[in-house]
Amino acid sequence: MSQQNVGTLDIERIRSDFPILEREFDDQQVVYLDNAATTQTPDPVIDAMSDYYRYTNSNVHRGIHHLSQEASEAYERAHDRVADFIGASGREEVIFTKNTTESENLVAYSWGLSELGPSDEVVLTEMEHHASLVTWQQIANRTGADVKYIRIDEDGRLDMDHARECITDDTAILSAVHVSNTLGTVNPVTELTELAHEHDALSFIDGAQAVPNRPVDVKAIDADFYAFSGHKMAGPTGIGVLYGKQHLLEEMDPYLYGGGMIRKVTFEDSTWADLPWKFEPGTPQIAEAVGLDAAIDYLEEIGIERVQAHEEELAEYAYERLEAEGDVEIYGPEPGPDRSGLVGFNLESVHAHDLASIMNDHAVAIRAGDHCTQPLHDKLGVAASARASFYVYNTREEVDKLVAAIDDARQLFA
Repeated sequence: MSQQNVGTLDIERIRSDFPILEREFDDQQVVYLDNAATTQTPDPVIDAMSDYYRYTNSNVHRGIHHLSQEASEAYERAHDRVADFIGASGREEVIFTKNTTESENLVAYSWGLSELGPSDEVVLTEMEHHASLVTWQQIANRTGADVKYIRIDEDGRLDMDHARECITDDTAILSAVHVSNTLGTVNPVTELTELAHEHDALSFIDGAQAVPNRPVDVKAIDADFYAFSGHKMAGPTGIGVLYGKQHLLEEMDPYLYGGGMIRKVTFEDSTWADLPWKFEPGTPQIAEAVGLDAAIDYLEEIGIERVQAHEEELAEYAYERLEAEGDVEIYGPEPGPDRSGLVGFNLESVHAHDLASIMNDHAVAIRAGDHCTQPLHDKLGVAASARASFYVYNTREEVDKLVAAIDDARQLFA
């Protein structure tokens, strides 16, 4: 398949860093459009992790020998790299977790269980991922707190008038997704955080679909907590990031206990290590941290603004192609500043799972289902939706192949 440049990116060169994109199924080159679930990993990231295992592999903060010192320096450097990438004050505000879901749970259990009570409210949005919705729902069940949901309008945007009604002096925390993984909506998280702070509430922003493809400055947003995952930003699976304001993290008790997160242990009691190690017990994700560090290098070499522009241009092109089909329902806002690089849709009279299966026959990889947003799909009145999501290595020609596969599905179900 010939490729073309979008914007100022050299797509041919970028694609050469991802050998998996050359794979073929039934003599058809794979078209990978499931990037909102997991992006592919470029050779420089794989090489960095491989080199770590080949030449540095050792446990961190546990030995005085050279290998342990090198591993510890690489692990700590990754914290510094992430802090710089998102605008945090330093490594003390960067906790490594397994993924965004664990980051949500860390705050819910470490802060929520001790701070929430029957007089408190947790405010979410109707487009929340289950990582946020289910976690806070269950913590509220345990603490007696109430959960309220900010409505979405018919275009898939948050109803900010309703947000102002929902967030009150009884609100203890607002947890909102930065970019919806189903609608593609880019939420006004800075405004939401301001609303929360006006009522002395905290804010937690789920940035799993934002950090991979747009500049994020946690200080500018003024989020109290912000979370994202490495595997959605050209990094490895198994590592996530929780940013938290240092004074809040210092006040919170650990979520998990064990080696590496303690200062002193006696038979009677224990005290905790400094941040961020206080929240990183046991042997951590050392190789994955090295990979995340390399992924940030990779994205910054391209330019995160160019990643955003490329992805949004492809999403707009896909939106226009699908809208022109006539029998395709597209979810979320029209292309513009409040829409990201993914398109959720359904083909009339064809279940999303059947559509994804036909796509697979064309070697086109998309996602079909509820995308861990079942209540949102109930709100939309559909059991499932198809989702095409783009990243820095995708092309317009791949969008054309997506549309061609939809045409084939239409004929099969005619």
